[in-house]
This record gives sequence, C-alpha cells and structure tokens, in this order.
Amino acid sequence: MTLDAASAQTVLADAMLAGFRRAVEAVAAASADIADAARRLAEVWRGGGRCVYLGAGASGLVAAEDAAELPGTFGLDEARIIIRLAGGVEQPFHTDAAAEDDAVVGEREIRLLGDLSKDAVIAVSASGSTPYTLGAVEAARGRGAFVIGIANRAASPLLRSASAPILLDSGEEAVQGSTRLAAGVAQKCALGMLSTRLGLELGHVHRGLMVNLRADNDKLRRRALGIVATLADIPEERARAALHAADGDVKQAVLIAHGAAGPRAAGALLAAADGRLELALKSLRG
Repeated sequence: MTLDAASAQTVLADAMLAGFRRAVEAVAAASADIADAARRLAEVWRGGGRCVYLGAGASGLVAAEDAAELPGTFGLDEARIIIRLAGGVEQPFHTDAAAEDDAVVGEREIRLLGDLSKDAVIAVSASGSTPYTLGAVEAARGRGAFVIGIANRAASPLLRSASAPILLDSGEEAVQGSTRLAAGVAQKCALGMLSTRLGLELGHVHRGLMVNLRADNDKLRRRALGIVATLADIPEERARAALHAADGDVKQAVLIAHGAAGPRAAGALLAAADGRLELALKSLRG
C-alpha cells in the first residue's frame, strides 16, 4: 500500500468516526422526543394495539432488526409486531430499490392491515422523503394510527406527517449517500432507546435486567437463571428451583424466591402491580 493510499484510508476512517460521534450526539439531542414517543407507544401496547415497523432500504433493515428483538428481549407478543419493508422482508440481500419509489405500494400494504386506530406505526427514513414510507404513513394516519417518524433531515415530509417526530440530525456521511453509516447508527441508537424505554414503561426491565425475556434457548435460559439469582440474591440452585416452579417465568420466579407461595400467588401479585416487579415485591414484603 502506498503512503497516499494509507493516508486516504486514515482520512476516511477519521471521517467515519466523526460521523458516528455526530450520530450519537444527534440521538442525545432527541432524547426527550424519544422518551415522549415511548410513553405513547406503551399506552398503545397496554391497550392491546399492534406495533408496525416500516421503512425502505437500509433504514428499513434497521427498523426490522429492532422489531425482531422485541419478543426475545421483552417477551412481547410477536403476533402484535408487524414489519413492512419496501420489496418485502424475505430477501434482505436483494432489496428492491424500485419499490422504495412506489408510494402506492406502501399505502396498499398498510391498508391491508385493516383498522389501525389502536395501533402505532414506527416509520424510519434517512431522507424523510422515501415515497414508499410516506405512502404507508399517509395510509396509517388515515386509519387512525399513532405515527412515530424517525428521519435524519429536518423539516422532511415524514417528520411533518408524524404524530411524534424524531429528528436525528447526524449530518453528512463520510461516504456520500451511504445512509447505513452515520444515519444508520443514529437510527439504531434511537430505536434501541425507544424500544428499551417501552420495556421500562411496561415493567419489563428491573434494575437494568430483562425480567420478561423469553428463555427459549440455552443461552437465554442461563441468562434467566442469572437474573433470578441476582435479583433474589440466592445461589443458582435455588434460582433454578424457583424458575422450575414458575415454569420459566422470570418475574414469577423472583417473587417465589422472595417468599410468594407459588406461581398463582406470584401471578396475582404481578397482575395487581400491572406487571411491575418492583411494585409486586413491595406488596409481597408488606
């Protein structure tokens, strides 16, 4: 590699790092808007509504990734989590670029979901002007959905249309047009904050631990065991027994380890506490 080539790579790397820093700063600047959107999203979820993630290209893939994590991380019902991407979700390595330009398709795919008056839509677009996404958002608004719009360009059509606009002003990309870089990092961070704050609002995070995770593989079963042992301050053998008694339900297992008579009693405590482990533990302690 020549000196000039090495220098060019260093310049590009430095520019990318600067872009990533701007991306995180943009998310910090939007933190209040993200928190407000999460509270509204929690209201939708408690009311039995669905959560629809939609987008196109790189932005759509970032949105889909966040959506896919919700059942495992927070135990949310996957039947109520919907992903709509321009060109579909079946072939992520062959995204249909032409589909991004088709507002009619976006509108039609949302209309097929029926009444959205109890639902929330999370729409992500770096430019905030992707036709597919805008068509879907307009259809969602027309059917009564609460729309969270996430875009990296101020005053963009998506932000103007959204019930809860979130601007991520991440600036220019180190590689022009590659919105999977700074814009993508900002979107990933913002969606992570949004969905994690949703988990907090729903009582699925306690002392920084995922107490409503779906333990459906060995890794997550070990994690569940560690969570119960940590929160109950007991050896793993006792935590394992509590999990067994609770049929794998982490919140119930923690309550059983703290003295609840069994899964029925633990379940009643949680129901009375709206699923919040902290409140259920306080009730158990009297």
